[in-house]
Amino acid sequence: MIADWLERKEVCICAGSGGVGKTTTSAAIALGMAARGKKVAVLTIDPARRLADSLGLPELGNEERRVDAEVDGELWAMMLDAKRTWDELVEWHAPDERTRDAVLGNRVYQELSNAVAGSQEYMAMEKLHELHQEGRYDLLVLDTPPTRNALDFLDAPRRLSEFIDSRTLQLFTAPGRLGLKVLGRGTGVVFAAMKRATGIDLLQDLGEFFRSFGDMTEGIRERAVLVNSLLADSRTAFVLVTSPGRDALEEAAYFHHRLMDAGLPFAGVVANRVHRAGGPSDPAELAKLLGEPLARKVGRTYEEERRLAERDSKNLAELRRRLGRKPMIEVPHLHDDVHDLDGLRQMDEYLFG
Repeated sequence: MIADWLERKEVCICAGSGGVGKTTTSAAIALGMAARGKKVAVLTIDPARRLADSLGLPELGNEERRVDAEVDGELWAMMLDAKRTWDELVEWHAPDERTRDAVLGNRVYQELSNAVAGSQEYMAMEKLHELHQEGRYDLLVLDTPPTRNALDFLDAPRRLSEFIDSRTLQLFTAPGRLGLKVLGRGTGVVFAAMKRATGIDLLQDLGEFFRSFGDMTEGIRERAVLVNSLLADSRTAFVLVTSPGRDALEEAAYFHHRLMDAGLPFAGVVANRVHRAGGPSDPAELAKLLGEPLARKVGRTYEEERRLAERDSKNLAELRRRLGRKPMIEVPHLHDDVHDLDGLRQMDEYLFG
C-alpha cells in the first residue's frame, strides 16, 4: 500500500497523463498520510480548481493553507503561482537591492516571468526544493502537469543550467551595448521604430535585463543543481498515476522508462478508475425483482460493465508485464465524482487499504 511506498520518504511526486485523476490521487495520498500522523503539504501546478475543491478550500495560492480535516497529523495545501515563485527566486539570488529592483521593475522581466509562468515545471521544482529545505513538513506531495509536460519538468533544471552557460546569454550580458550588437543593424532599426511608435526603448530594456540577470546566474545555477539532486534523492518517491485506457497506459510505460533511464526513485503505479464487474447476473431473478423492462436495461448495463472490466484487466496485465516487479495499486471506478474530503477518504480505502 502507499504507506509502505512512502516509508522514510520526504517527497512524493505524482506524475502521469491528463485525465487519469492525478490531482485527486495526490490529494488522497496527502490526506491518507496526514491521517497517519504526518504533517503533509500537497502542491499542485494544475491550473484547475479540482484540488481546492477536493480539499474543501475556497481557493489556493502560493502560500500553504491548512485544511480542516479530522486527521492525527496536519494537512496543508497550495497551488503554485509561477510568477510569484520567479519573483522570489530573483529576490533570493539578487546580490543587492539595486539589482533586485532593476530586474523586478524591468518590462522585459515582467513580460517574460508572466510568459514563463506557462512553463511552470521549473518553478514547481523550485517551490518543492524551498519547502523541503525549510524542513517544516514530514512529507511533500507534488501534483505535476500531464506527462508530456512532466517530461519537460524532469529536464527543467538541466535546461536552465544550459541556458545560464550558453554563449547567447554571455553575449547579452557583455558590458555596455557590445552584447546587443549581435542583433545586427536591421534589428536595431526595428527597435528604433518601435521606440518612436511606443515610447519604449526595448533595446535598452533588454540590455538592462540581461546584465542584471547575469549578476545572479551563479546562484541560480547552483540552485538548479540542488533541485536536480532532490529529484534523484533516496528520500524522494515517484508515484505514477494512470488509468486502464490504452493511451494512458502507453504514456505510463514510456514515463516509467524515462524514470529508470534517469536513475530516479520509482515507487509504484496507481491504476485509477478501474472497472470491476460483480458476479454473474441471473436474468430470471432480475425480472422477478425488477420487472421485465427494467431487468433488460440492468442486464445490458451489467454486460457493458463486464466488458469494460475485462478490457481493463487485460490492459493492466500488459502494463504489469512491461513494468516487471514494480508494485501496482488499483483504485476502482467510483460511482460519484471525487470532489470533497469524503471522496478522498473513499479513495484512501484502496490506496492505503
